Amino acid sequence: RFGPAPVQERLSCMARNNSIYVVANIGDKKPCDSSDPSCPRDGRYQYNTNVVFDTQGKLVARYHKYNLFVIETQYDYPKEPEAVTFETPFGKFGIFTCFDILFYEPAVVLVSKMQVDTVLFPTAWMNVLPFLTAVQFHSAWAMGMRVNVLAANTHNTSMEMTGSGIYAPAGARTYFYNMKTEDGHLLIAELDAHPRLSPASPAAVSWNSYALSVEKLSQNNHEFTGIIFEDPFTFTELTKPEGNLTVCQKDLCCHLRYKMAEKRDDEVYVLGAFDGLHVIEGQYYLQICTLLKCPSANLSTCGQPVETAQTKFEMFSLSGTFGTSYVFPEVLYSGVQLAPGEFEVLTDGRLINWNTTSKPVLSVTLFGRWYEKD
Repeated sequence: RFGPAPVQERLSCMARNNSIYVVANIGDKKPCDSSDPSCPRDGRYQYNTNVVFDTQGKLVARYHKYNLFVIETQYDYPKEPEAVTFETPFGKFGIFTCFDILFYEPAVVLVSKMQVDTVLFPTAWMNVLPFLTAVQFHSAWAMGMRVNVLAANTHNTSMEMTGSGIYAPAGARTYFYNMKTEDGHLLIAELDAHPRLSPASPAAVSWNSYALSVEKLSQNNHEFTGIIFEDPFTFTELTKPEGNLTVCQKDLCCHLRYKMAEKRDDEVYVLGAFDGLHVIEGQYYLQICTLLKCPSANLSTCGQPVETAQTKFEMFSLSGTFGTSYVFPEVLYSGVQLAPGEFEVLTDGRLINWNTTSKPVLSVTLFGRWYEKD
């Protein structure tokens, strides 16, 4: 059907000889001619492509990436987004690639309309603190969408590409983040085949329920603006070892209740809110509530990347008046480490930790994404 292709033949044999499913990201060439006005001059389209082979070595799925990143000029856009799924004895799977995860089609469609159990996600993800490191955002997406995500990132430290994981709706089952060497790592974990039917599956969340019930605290005079990834956040500093804070921007009000294990003079934390259109490397509307550490005691540095911290929190509770139902909860510890099992999302939209964190905190974030379909 597809002609001789040595790479696909090897992948097929790998799957059949080991009785496993194999997913790979490759390039795909599709010939076209002058009857197609969009046909490139060399007579072929080139697509960023995922292929899936089943335990018999049969090609059971093929997906052409729809949301190309800005530097993927070697690839063409498919004319329509594809929602590609395939059935297995252990659940319904969907596939998409890298930048796709930030958009409605096909990522959200696969979960909300196609009802997949597990997403297979090859990626070449450049880590961007404080919100968009691979392990942080991909685990948060699994929690927010209540599906399993198998994220396989390429490992290239010179391009800040690292961080793969096997993520369940209740948190990461296993993950790997390493910026020190070029060594990769094989990840193995058990997952529920149908996570929505599992007793361990988190209940659906009404993301603004609690925040709308909170009496808005009087606006303080200590708010200031900080920039994260070109987005202007409204910040307020955590000046005391414990307390309640509110910060608002446009329609979004973020509420934080917290208690630090100790208040250090050399570390500054802020509560931040952003409600607006993000326009760098793609355009999408965001609503973000975040508790994050600043790189220094100088408030002008707040929002810039920082990888280490010393402050542990005895408890925190973060919520926001989100207008979208697509919110992704993130907790990131010092050293860019996840915190599986140490926090939970309540059905009223609170991201909460009842006990002292095992490691110092870099950020606690509710990352809300508006889609045109909302």
